[in-house]
Amino acid sequence: MATGMLKAVEAIPGTPLPHGILGGCADVRDVVDVHELMGVEWLALGCCPVRDWPDPCNDESPGDESPGAPAQKEFCRPGTEHAAPITVYAGAECSALGWSYEEAREHAEATLALGEQQALEAAFWRDKLAMDTVDLTPDAGPVSVAQGVAALEGCLAESYGGVGTLHVPAGAAALLGCCNLVHENPATGTLRTLAGNCVIIGAGYSAMNTGPGNIPAEPGTAWLYITGPLVIRRGPAETIPDRSASVNIRTNDRRVLVERTYVVGTTCTVCAIQVDVCP
Repeated sequence: MATGMLKAVEAIPGTPLPHGILGGCADVRDVVDVHELMGVEWLALGCCPVRDWPDPCNDESPGDESPGAPAQKEFCRPGTEHAAPITVYAGAECSALGWSYEEAREHAEATLALGEQQALEAAFWRDKLAMDTVDLTPDAGPVSVAQGVAALEGCLAESYGGVGTLHVPAGAAALLGCCNLVHENPATGTLRTLAGNCVIIGAGYSAMNTGPGNIPAEPGTAWLYITGPLVIRRGPAETIPDRSASVNIRTNDRRVLVERTYVVGTTCTVCAIQVDVCP
């Protein structure tokens, strides 16, 4: 059948994966201050250890008659952390004769809404997770998913101690159910491990699936990461250009671009481990 004889209907709608980076695990904040969207920095909270003091009667200042050096309490200087902006975009192009500006803009906006989570996941994985991490993979090679999650949660507990975030490629998500590693919190709809850490299952993570230094995973394996909590600053979606500048007069094609800037922050140690997905 010729294309010109087909009836035009609306596009098939889609829904982003429910447990992606913009799901319930992250604190997503819509901001309008352009300065926040240029990158942010803060003093790390929770990365310094809290220690016990075994002798509450010891005032750390004994008299000259006390033998030995007095016990000293330790102090920690909090580090400065930062997050850089990530801009994602969707562009629509078609002949200006068959596509109005409103139709092109609507299509680009719908494309961004469906795919921006995947694009944000891929960028966060590439620029933060894979570039600023401690590799826990043993010398013997990849481990099972259950062993990997256990090692990552141990790493987070030692360095942070609070509720963190487990980052899992969508291609490895089904294996989380093999040992009941994850359950859904009925109150929030988020996925949680038995230790209580939130779980992000990312399509963009699956598209990357790289280890430290962004080295591609070996066939039959996947990389899992764990971080502290996430705070995501999200700017408004912006359409470029306006109606008058959307048509290229030389080709008579209409182009409309919609983009949005994010700033994804996390805290303390990032840990990674390679797991078998085809044992």
